[in-house]
Amino acid sequence: SNAAPEQTARVAQAVESLYAAYTVFFGERIAPQADAPKLKLMLYRNRAEFEAHNTSQPWAEAYYRAPWSHAYYDVGEKNPYHWMLHEATHQLRNEVAPFPKTKWIDEGVASYFGTSRLRDGKLALGEIDPDTYPIWQLRGLDLTGDLQEDIRKGRIIPLRDLMTDTGPPIAQHVNLYYVEYWSLSHFLFHYRDGKYAQQYRALIAQPGAPEAFERLIGPIERIQEEWYAYLRTQLPPARYPIKGST
Repeated sequence: SNAAPEQTARVAQAVESLYAAYTVFFGERIAPQADAPKLKLMLYRNRAEFEAHNTSQPWAEAYYRAPWSHAYYDVGEKNPYHWMLHEATHQLRNEVAPFPKTKWIDEGVASYFGTSRLRDGKLALGEIDPDTYPIWQLRGLDLTGDLQEDIRKGRIIPLRDLMTDTGPPIAQHVNLYYVEYWSLSHFLFHYRDGKYAQQYRALIAQPGAPEAFERLIGPIERIQEEWYAYLRTQLPPARYPIKGST
């Protein structure tokens, strides 16, 4: 760490809370690792120092490249480490679980953990922190309530396209993709008191192709209707100011 000692301590507490929450959440599917090596996190002093050493995408606020997660402490934000929690979740998937990498699941689960609120040093999974990405993009969705109309207008990417990476170019629609990655995982874990949670955990442990999704969870088009209605319940405009993109 090149960050100040107090900042380093806060980040360390946050990332250890992430590790504890993740290993408990997926405890039945993660083998004990009593003598596993420590996970590695590089914490830069500030955004300028991070950018000077960034070897990922130019717009990245944090990134994971095995065996290191790279992040910085963002002094100007209410939540100064949500980017780090997102990338460290990718690290946990790769080095601790390890689950196969399916993009919509990998990004959805990382967003689920990264947007969860830290309360008294503990991660409250599923409790949405509005000062995290992509939550602050929700207000910009402008959904009509008509799923097919929103699909036609490009306001919604159909879930089958999301799962098969056959939607519109992600470079031009990155915020919409991440809203859907996050919201689909949040929906599958919490809809109707976790109706699909165990089936989703089973899917996470294998390649998440549409065929596997439908076998374990249900027909994609039916789930899409339920998810779309659920997503609309997450859009109270006063709570989610629009911020910059990832």
